[in-house]
Amino acid sequence: MYGKAFAPEYQGALTTLSVNSSLDDVLAAGTEQLRVAERAGQHGEAARSGLAVAEAHRRLGQVREADRAWKASYRAAREAGDVAAMAWALWSGGTLARQRGAFPLAWRLLGLAAELGERGGDIVVRGYSLAGLAETGRIQGDYEAVGRLHEQLLAEARRRGEARHTVWALEGIAQMHRNSGAYDTAYTLFEEAALISAGAEDRRGHAWALRGLADIVSVRDGATERALGLLAEAEESCRAMNLSGALAYNHKMRGNVLYRAGRYPEARDLYELALGEFRAMGEPRGEALSRLGLTKALARLGRAKAETEAELTDLARALERIGLRHAREMVARAQRELGVGPADETTGAAPAGLRTAVAR
Repeated sequence: MYGKAFAPEYQGALTTLSVNSSLDDVLAAGTEQLRVAERAGQHGEAARSGLAVAEAHRRLGQVREADRAWKASYRAAREAGDVAAMAWALWSGGTLARQRGAFPLAWRLLGLAAELGERGGDIVVRGYSLAGLAETGRIQGDYEAVGRLHEQLLAEARRRGEARHTVWALEGIAQMHRNSGAYDTAYTLFEEAALISAGAEDRRGHAWALRGLADIVSVRDGATERALGLLAEAEESCRAMNLSGALAYNHKMRGNVLYRAGRYPEARDLYELALGEFRAMGEPRGEALSRLGLTKALARLGRAKAETEAELTDLARALERIGLRHAREMVARAQRELGVGPADETTGAAPAGLRTAVAR
């Protein structure tokens, strides 16, 4: 039913790169081809090579380099009059904006990318951009606004037999069920994503599916060793492809698993590791979640209640600024769990323009 996963963001002379290519290899090949295209005055090829460069930098956690690269790709595409390439550059920029917590910018860029993708007749970039909008809303916790869009994109991906997007949609829907407490449904969806990604040789998607399964078997079943085994398997793919962000989230999840098992010193060490990784790549969401885990672990290891309360209060403010509704609720639960006072129960309304952007 599903063919081998492919990477449509590797375009032009870079179509020989696979979805599992090491990001270091992608960056080297993309940079070389970009220089060739620029010397030859081939703006369209420069835009498409620049897209691969931008995506490699982004996934390696090199935010400033990624920001420069997607903007250069957009300028080259505009010079070439290539509307679809302009859309791909905006998709990359919007995805980067979400990664670094700039959610209003992410909504704007991804919405524009979807519009240009439709205008340029590129259904793939339009689909990727709509998926980006859906993921942005999901991360912010507005499941009502983007749940139907996830389901729509899943149906379209299944119909076309696109393994990579099917896996992405399954994982997004599974995460919403997991965060809503529907663990059995989430497990079934993560399991299907793992099977499809393995068959399609999508190592990135498979690593994320294994992380989701590890989370469920830990929180639902208390199966610590099984969860750690799944995360170890996922880490192999992260390291093989140099997926810095996915590896940091893997380490953060390992901290969660160890914390739930009462292995607080080990959990503390993993949270500290993940926190350093997220800070190095300028990823505020991962940084905040790692701080939350670390604060809880330190409290269990005897940290003074006043220090714990002050840290959680500061963290709640940080999450308020980022706009992560679900994560702010996690802080409230942590305050109740650790007995350090009630959290601010305000969760806030959906970000301005969110529902309008999804409707595009």
